[in-house]
Amino acid sequence: MEELPVPHNIKINNITCDSFKISWDMDPKSKERITHYFIDLNKKENKNSNKFKHKDVPTKLVAKAVPLPMTVRGHWFLSPRTEYTVAVQTASKQSDGDYTVSDWSEIVEFCTAGRNKHISGENCFKKGEITSGEKNNLSLFYKKIINDVKNCFREHNGNAMQPSVKDNSGSHGSPISGKLEGIFFCCNTEFNTGKPPQDSPYGRYRFEAPVDRLFNPNTNLYFGDFYCMYTAYHYVILVIAPVGSPGDEFCKQRLPQLNIMENKFLTCTEENGVLVYHHAQDVILEVIYTDPVDLSIGTVAEISGHQLMSLSTANAKKDPSCKTCNISVGR
Repeated sequence: MEELPVPHNIKINNITCDSFKISWDMDPKSKERITHYFIDLNKKENKNSNKFKHKDVPTKLVAKAVPLPMTVRGHWFLSPRTEYTVAVQTASKQSDGDYTVSDWSEIVEFCTAGRNKHISGENCFKKGEITSGEKNNLSLFYKKIINDVKNCFREHNGNAMQPSVKDNSGSHGSPISGKLEGIFFCCNTEFNTGKPPQDSPYGRYRFEAPVDRLFNPNTNLYFGDFYCMYTAYHYVILVIAPVGSPGDEFCKQRLPQLNIMENKFLTCTEENGVLVYHHAQDVILEVIYTDPVDLSIGTVAEISGHQLMSLSTANAKKDPSCKTCNISVGR
């Protein structure tokens, strides 16, 4: 049996933050036997991994033999502004399910583009809007707080919670992960009471603050992220930044800004001279406040229900296969 043709003259183009097009030349002999392509994709510092069999390399992509150029998409294995190496094999699937493969092509290098806030952010935002559902009344923001932490803040932080860098939970390549400094708060309320849930994934003690002390016409609101963690429910992350603050300037350059009076997630409107707040009920809504928060504006109390650690989002990764919250899946 003739050997399968080896790809050569690899070309990479149409590069984005999470996709690229690839094509190559090959000898037409035995071309009709090709059923699949194996693409070995690695970060540049690990360029020798293609010496292993395809089944042993986690970055090996298996694709049906389609007309070239072929688009490769996947933000769960491609990072923005990252250098990669790529090599290609042709393959023929046998009746027993195994593959006959060609030799590897030469290794070529390329670098992914930066994440475009106007494309990726807006698309993620639009998907989040579809999932948001109806709104509930809102009066309190709340967050976890360890026992006796109030005294600790008084002694060391001037009675204030200080912003910290956001962890890497949520969408891969998010412009706020590992960069934006802020304080996380939860928004969701129980439908029948309008109050925070009795159970919590975030610890036994809560700090609760009136919404109007943190979110009002003197703040700007930004869409931060939309994701799930292999579950039926989805998370939306919003950012609240006092107008003109460093956090506000950071977000203006990276995130879609929302109208605080009219959006699908969190609103602040005025009725009879009083600020009224509503939040989306069909997503788990979390906000990041970018300035320090004085503990005197709220209260600390123990939750009356259970601690549900399975719902915690600390460093949790987005489900790359979900067609609801991923931009590239299904295209």
